[in-house]
Amino acid sequence: MSTIARELGISFGTSPTGPLNAITDVSGVAIGHRTIRSGDLNTGVSAVLPHGGNMYRNKVLAACDVINGFGKSTGLMQVDELGSIETPILLTNTFGVGTCANALVRAAVLENPDIGRETSTVNPVVMECNDGHLSDIQALAVTEDDARAALATAASGPVAEGNVGAGTGMSCFGFKGGIGTASRRIELAGSAHHVGVLVLTNFGRAGDLVLPDGRRPDPRSRREAEKGSVIVILATDIAMEHRQLKRVVRRCGAGLARLGAYWGHGSGDIALGFSTARTFDHDERADFVSISALNENRIDRLFRAAAEATEEAVVNSMCAAEVMHGRAGHVRPSLADWLREQG
Repeated sequence: MSTIARELGISFGTSPTGPLNAITDVSGVAIGHRTIRSGDLNTGVSAVLPHGGNMYRNKVLAACDVINGFGKSTGLMQVDELGSIETPILLTNTFGVGTCANALVRAAVLENPDIGRETSTVNPVVMECNDGHLSDIQALAVTEDDARAALATAASGPVAEGNVGAGTGMSCFGFKGGIGTASRRIELAGSAHHVGVLVLTNFGRAGDLVLPDGRRPDPRSRREAEKGSVIVILATDIAMEHRQLKRVVRRCGAGLARLGAYWGHGSGDIALGFSTARTFDHDERADFVSISALNENRIDRLFRAAAEATEEAVVNSMCAAEVMHGRAGHVRPSLADWLREQG
């Protein structure tokens, strides 16, 4: 169970967590990482699989919210237009986006040879943050094999956090950032449902972090302009319309704001969400299909869950991350070390 920040005395909101307090509390969701650490290279790839089947043939409902668009992601325009995802989601560094997109296209074509010939092309979804402070981003170190390795290792269950995968070289509020996760449990129609979040944190101005208990950790870093990024991936097993899901995804930004983020000019802050409640058949032949949707009088529960899980996932990413000495002698301290020093 992801209790990293909680074990250090930090509490988050009032909603109950899922059993793992991770995005993988949403059944079928799997996470994989490929970590690259060698010399000045501190980078990698992380994979999010909404389900274990053929994503192109069985798409999931999806929506995105671009909080601040200083980013180089691919695939978001079609997600917003069609309301679905048809590949796994890959996270990586800024210059690895094209490489990871190629890997997703090759994997989809291998599984669906009719792509681009007898049927439509495929929309690879790749999202990024710039890890150039701690890693030699100009080396273009991420390869298609790295992307395939992240996909191949994807599994349900506990999620590795901190300096792993795409989070290896990331920074957050002047501390070491990385991968973090959290979840919330919601009772609907007599059954337990979940909203899970996974974050890639590389944002926030040093000194601006505000913890839920009001403390303002000082990383003793130079006060630089806010020019990082954060990617939030939200998963749920709750049935919704595309419009409803987009409203829920937008509330991830509230979790970021609670921690002191103001989404600066140079920051790419993007939230992408999907629902596994049903899949959409690429080869659907019926003229009409039935879609179940949430009673909107219940949607506040999801809004709270999205904000709280995002807030906790971000702090978990920093608490799980160890101090890193990276490229050009740059150093990012660990938030967990700061918290332990405070007693």
